[in-house]
Amino acid sequence: MPLPPTLDSGQDLYAYEAALRLYGFASVAGADEAGRGACAGPLVAGAAILPPDLRPEGLNDSKLMTAAARERAYEQIVQHAAWAVAIIPAAEVDRMGVQQANYAALRQAVAGLSQAPGLILFDGFAVPGVVIRSQAVVKGDRLAACISAASVIAKVTRDRIMVELHETHPSYGFAAHKGYSTAAHQAALDEHGPCPEHRRSYANVPGARPSPVAEGGQAGLDTAAAIVGQNGEGSAQAAQGDLLDFGAVAEAGSRARLDF
Repeated sequence: MPLPPTLDSGQDLYAYEAALRLYGFASVAGADEAGRGACAGPLVAGAAILPPDLRPEGLNDSKLMTAAARERAYEQIVQHAAWAVAIIPAAEVDRMGVQQANYAALRQAVAGLSQAPGLILFDGFAVPGVVIRSQAVVKGDRLAACISAASVIAKVTRDRIMVELHETHPSYGFAAHKGYSTAAHQAALDEHGPCPEHRRSYANVPGARPSPVAEGGQAGLDTAAAIVGQNGEGSAQAAQGDLLDFGAVAEAGSRARLDF
């Protein structure tokens, strides 16, 4: 199998997938997460399979794109690609530990794709418990278009959720910093204390406590992650792109344990 590119290789964002198709992988999925480092809000994972002729405008690592550019690329991806997105609420991140929650969300997003890929490219690290052949690509959201697309799906979804959560918890400024530990966010935390959307296992959150997973040292593969959008039939939760009622999705996710 062709070796993954590196940042100094100067390769085109679409070159690795083209090489993989020539090698025999007709369908390659990318998967990435958003919100791992945030101390509030859900962890969100996206997965995407781009058609060979689709090149979303300005596609890159979602963190390097403007909000407007992400929205434009997002619309092209959800209209023309196979995609799915999954969330794990803050309380579940605390219960599982962030690394296990990260694995769970990525597995769930890949499982939600409307077509099974021949290969999965994960951004940065390998994900256990995946039966389809997979490859970790360091800095993959800058090197493989399908991972870049997944990162856009995950970040746009999560940013929309955080804007909605701002309406419920306006004291913290979620719409501005999206739950990350900025100085303004920390000041609000110190003044008001945490709300239900804060991750109590994060050290900067007042009253922080270790997650049960961290204490026990083990975690199963189950989670209350919920697929909240995809472009195929059989979505576990809302229809494609319907992210307006995050509270209902989180409630449904907390009731249903999805094993994979």
